[in-house]
Amino acid sequence: MPAEKNRKQSGDITVREAGKMGGERTAETHGREFYEEIGHKGGEKTSETHGREFYEEIGHKGGETTAKTHGHEFYEEIGHKGGEKGGQKVRELIERGKEAMGE
Repeated sequence: MPAEKNRKQSGDITVREAGKMGGERTAETHGREFYEEIGHKGGEKTSETHGREFYEEIGHKGGETTAKTHGHEFYEEIGHKGGEKGGQKVRELIERGKEAMGE
């Protein structure tokens, strides 16, 4: 900590501060598309270097974390929302089919 205070007093910045400033500057000069593009490239590269097992493992870990954080009620709620959405989609498809058949 004392070394950090000395840097502050002399006008130097920490690596963390420099990184934050660089990230803010990049965000100002590049738009959303830039971040979407580099994210897409990163995802492609990851899928080339890691197999299906990698994604299964991280999905499982994420599911465990979500279960610990949110609990049973969360899953009930999102299940109902999904059911409502899915039911609406089915109703729309049935209506379109009836219209196409002239009913």
